[in-house]
Amino acid sequence: MSTKKLNKWKMPTLICYNSSVNTEVLEEEVTEIKLSDYKNIHCIGIGGVGVSAIASILLARGDKVTGSDMNENEIIARLRNEGAEIFLSHRRENVEHADLVIYSSAIADENPEIVRAKELGIPMYTRAEVLGALMKEFQNSIAISGTHGKTTTTSMVSLILERAGLDPTILVGGNLKEIGGNVKVGKGEYFVTEACEYRDSFLQLRPRIEVILNIDSDHMDYFKDIEHIVRSFKSFTKKLPNNGMIIAYDANPFVNQVLEDIPSAITYGYGRESTYSIRNVKFSKLGMPSFQIFKDGASLGTMEISMPGEHNILNATAAFACCHQLGVTPEEIIANIKGFKGTQRRFDVKGLTSNDVKIVDDYAHHPTEIKATLDAAAKLPHGRIWTIFQPHTYTRTLALFDEFAYAFEKTDVLILTDIYAAREKNIYKISSDKLAETIKETHPGKDVRYIKNFDEIAEAVLREAKPGDLVITMGAGDVFKIGDMILEAVK
Repeated sequence: MSTKKLNKWKMPTLICYNSSVNTEVLEEEVTEIKLSDYKNIHCIGIGGVGVSAIASILLARGDKVTGSDMNENEIIARLRNEGAEIFLSHRRENVEHADLVIYSSAIADENPEIVRAKELGIPMYTRAEVLGALMKEFQNSIAISGTHGKTTTTSMVSLILERAGLDPTILVGGNLKEIGGNVKVGKGEYFVTEACEYRDSFLQLRPRIEVILNIDSDHMDYFKDIEHIVRSFKSFTKKLPNNGMIIAYDANPFVNQVLEDIPSAITYGYGRESTYSIRNVKFSKLGMPSFQIFKDGASLGTMEISMPGEHNILNATAAFACCHQLGVTPEEIIANIKGFKGTQRRFDVKGLTSNDVKIVDDYAHHPTEIKATLDAAAKLPHGRIWTIFQPHTYTRTLALFDEFAYAFEKTDVLILTDIYAAREKNIYKISSDKLAETIKETHPGKDVRYIKNFDEIAEAVLREAKPGDLVITMGAGDVFKIGDMILEAVK
């Protein structure tokens, strides 16, 4: 299929579903918040990963925390046990007794609690602004940034520091079984968190150490183009204090643009010129990688990873570089990385069916992530690879349409279900069945299907998958439910 035909669904130069979005890089000073001035704090969107972690930290500090969300979940249940009062609705009266409101970036301006807080003159800050204020209280705050790999790398760094006896405060974007969730409040001088670039929220953070894993086109409902994303990352690096440190992957061309004016950056990658150099990569019969890591030409040991995929080589090396710079020994780092099995929804093996079909769930929702996950799957012992993909947001599907069309080369069966809208309305006339049609045209021999109903997808897998097949539910929405349905049906 020609590029011209593929581009028929291409995003315009700039698309914003919210016309109020600022598409230029924020250069203002980081918001100053004195959290000790507030004791009754209300969190809007408290059931989400980001805001819930802030709420846990505030509860541990002795603050009174209330919150609101639309649905009950495990996070809300945990916060109630920690002492939070939570309302399962968004109502004006929820904020009446608050002296501070914290809200998720997904919360709209017309939210009744936002409106009422404005009427009452209650100070309101985003989750990122409060996170920045918390980070300022720690001597060594570490922010893991990049388009892909943040959760895995943050988890690795967190566990290495924890097992080195440094008792870090941890805030991660997924469930990490070793800490029993997505947040852990420590007593040490270390704070580890993900730094999300969406809406430039990471510009509110206060890290001493910044890790830049990669830069790719994403969040095109906010960013104008890749140059806009690069400018944001450049602004991010300018937030460092005088004793700050940048650790970055030097083979990504956009990361290199960020590093142009930072000669002191610590780098990692496959090149011998990198500060931390990856050499002699091997894969076991089970598809697990091992490699030697060198610093300034000297070997620091051999890393073994208990997760598949070349992308995890880079994630592990970033974690190694960060922790080594903080004084953790190579031996401690290597041992703890080998023992790390991953976080929930990152190549998460859910189970086997009665006829030996393996069910895996993965959060991949960007073409680069999809390719990495399928590359990893292809190195594992398997029959056919089934991919059940739920695209995430209309703007991402439209902006990266061409890339999605070629992202599934290494799957044998591809089932597409409806786009997970998240925060968006479909004003773009884009759909999963259009994507399925394009993939069929570009790969005429591939088994590609569009199936809207989750029950029908589960039935198709149960009916057609053969012993040894690998089934991957993939996406950032609720596609994981299909794997649960399959496994439940064979109990």
